[in-house]
Amino acid sequence: MDVGAGLGAIAFWGFLAICVWAGIWDSIRRREAKHETLRRLIESGQPIDERIMDKLLGGTNDMDRDLKVGELVTLSVAPGLAIMAWFISQIAPQALLPMLGASILLAFIGGGLLLAAKAIEKASRDSGDASRGLGRT
Repeated sequence: MDVGAGLGAIAFWGFLAICVWAGIWDSIRRREAKHETLRRLIESGQPIDERIMDKLLGGTNDMDRDLKVGELVTLSVAPGLAIMAWFISQIAPQALLPMLGASILLAFIGGGLLLAAKAIEKASRDSGDASRGLGRT
């Protein structure tokens, strides 16, 4: 049994756990700070307009914009994976087809994200529901 490999695995998973924990802790602290700010505004008797509430509580979502960003990232990774498949196939020819399949899968996922973004944008435009923040561009 190789002790170095075991320690490396423990270090990797420990680092990953610390990163996840730090992200969760940071999110909780930010939410607490926003709520504390809102609490102080209410206690001071200052008027609170809708824009400040949305900014503090994160009430506005541009879901179609978020889906388009995901689509762009996914579609840009797909050809990169296909090129990487070609390079790896120079060393291990049997890896070409599975990696090309993964690249095609990513392209389809990107296309699905694009269709979802367009559907949300159209539904938002048709209903005129600006209060939810969906589909604004």
